[in-house]
Amino acid sequence: MIGSNDSYALVTGASYGIGYELAKIFAKYGKNIVVVARSQDRLEGLKAEIESEYGTSVMVLPKDLSDPNSPQEIFSELEKGSIKVDVLVNNAGFGVYGMFYQTDLQEELRLIQVNATSLIHLTKLFLNGMVENGSGSILNVASLCSFMSGPMESVYCATKALVLHFSEALANELQGTGVTVTCLCPGLAKTEFHKRAHMENTKAGKRKMMDAGTVAEAGYKALKRGQVIVIPGLVYKFGQLFARFAPRGLVTRVVRSQHEPA
Repeated sequence: MIGSNDSYALVTGASYGIGYELAKIFAKYGKNIVVVARSQDRLEGLKAEIESEYGTSVMVLPKDLSDPNSPQEIFSELEKGSIKVDVLVNNAGFGVYGMFYQTDLQEELRLIQVNATSLIHLTKLFLNGMVENGSGSILNVASLCSFMSGPMESVYCATKALVLHFSEALANELQGTGVTVTCLCPGLAKTEFHKRAHMENTKAGKRKMMDAGTVAEAGYKALKRGQVIVIPGLVYKFGQLFARFAPRGLVTRVVRSQHEPA
């Protein structure tokens, strides 16, 4: 188990997909959980499932991380309830698909708030306590596209690049403090991401995808080892190497081709 018995793991975006699976994995190994997402009904269902199957405590916090006030509200509510968080999982995120000059600005500003600003805000709020206690773990969920530019997903991929670089820098800063930072960079995974982004009919949206539970397990194991970057799946490890070492113009063209309608 990661962390102490009486502390909690806070998981954002826990209502489905990778966040949902991560919450269950932490509970499986005896960790109490705080689950955050917009849908209270889904979170209550997850709470009932975890408490019935694993017997750990689950606290439900329905919050919309596109609201700039949400990170402070989450922190304040947990502080008021004397809930100690020694594992922070910044998983919440979504994409916006289309040509940038045609997409909705307000939706993209919400995307930046959820994928980047709220992630940094939550990390800032909870990290000080971890450092003071000399222990803690942070798992930031980025994407394989963190390593490349993404035409037709330009803002999403840019935010995920930020998450990757922020995580790497923070992991370096925290050496010797007892606090670790891991960045999970999955490729295509079976979640609701493509549906919400209206990408079901793209080439990428129709490709074979990794099971969300498999991705979550890889993230959990990497966090336990203190590994800084984890890319689940051999094909995606090769994809990362291609993104890093192939000519950037070629990489961008290949990514664009996968975002075109199938």
